[in-house]
Amino acid sequence: MKIAAVAKALPPHYYDQETLVAALRDHWRDAGSQRALDRLLSIHKNVMVNGRHLALPLEEYPRLATWAQANDAWIRVAERLGVEAIGSVIDQTGIERERIGALFFVSVTGVATPSIDARVISRLSLPCSIKRVPIFGLGCVAGAAGTARAADYVRAYPHQAAVLLSVELCSLTLQRDDLSVANLIASGLFGDGAAAVMVTGDDLSVDGPSIIASRSIFYPGTERVMGWDITERGFKVVLSPEVPEMVRRHLRANVDGFLEEHQLSRSDISRWICHPGGPRVIDAMLESLELEPQALELTWRSLQTAGNLSSTSVLFVLADTIRDQRPPTGSYGMMLAMGPGFCSELVLLRW
Repeated sequence: MKIAAVAKALPPHYYDQETLVAALRDHWRDAGSQRALDRLLSIHKNVMVNGRHLALPLEEYPRLATWAQANDAWIRVAERLGVEAIGSVIDQTGIERERIGALFFVSVTGVATPSIDARVISRLSLPCSIKRVPIFGLGCVAGAAGTARAADYVRAYPHQAAVLLSVELCSLTLQRDDLSVANLIASGLFGDGAAAVMVTGDDLSVDGPSIIASRSIFYPGTERVMGWDITERGFKVVLSPEVPEMVRRHLRANVDGFLEEHQLSRSDISRWICHPGGPRVIDAMLESLELEPQALELTWRSLQTAGNLSSTSVLFVLADTIRDQRPPTGSYGMMLAMGPGFCSELVLLRW
């Protein structure tokens, strides 16, 4: 099982953080206290995001008066970015469309029936026999988890390929009347984007890192650490300050136990492909895994240039690793993310 290619897709509307802060301050100036506005500025500075891509032009967001309008925009943009990302990953690999046996779709920022995977099949001339697996609710962990599930599929069907599509349009979930700290953080941290991954079975000859194994870990009693409350206005963010502590509490033992089963240790991992959850989360990962700061250089770069894209982010880091930091043949890599549940997903790679 190999990762044959990873493709990114970003909406064309890019704004630096200063522009976004100014727009939010103008919107919240009448509704909020000066303390909340000062907190907004501090939070946006501390998340260390330089700018983000948005699903829509900035001036269109005030027109989204209802959740239905925001979700309609999510469907429209998600379909467009999904076609772009999957089309790119097919072009990169040259895999015949008839070989694609399954299409996994992950997102946590909108809903649709039929789901986005169904909406891209005809536009991309994918096989009518393709198995569709839409997955909702895994949030930030879904990029790694979806890659692992695609690998599970091609393990059973080694003559086929599976595609994972991740689309997250976080800007369309922003609660414009919520001045809670969690929503202020979300307004500064999360961005929009999509990615596709082609995973191939062992009977197909491609270049790319092999997926050796994966591990899912669920932490009981942690359902309120991260997620959504579903309200009349849509998705209201649940974001506990415990997230970095969850990393410190669990990640090292989870990674060490997983690696030991493969007669490996952290020192054998040459590339760490980690989800950029935010500065405090990245710092907690460095501390927990006892890594030097440069080990997560691409994770930091992804956060600074695009923000946290939920499930899509770790796939961006994977794409950058393959393109910019490909390790020597035989080297190991670890792809990992954490998300709502609360849970972790670990994927062991070898180049």
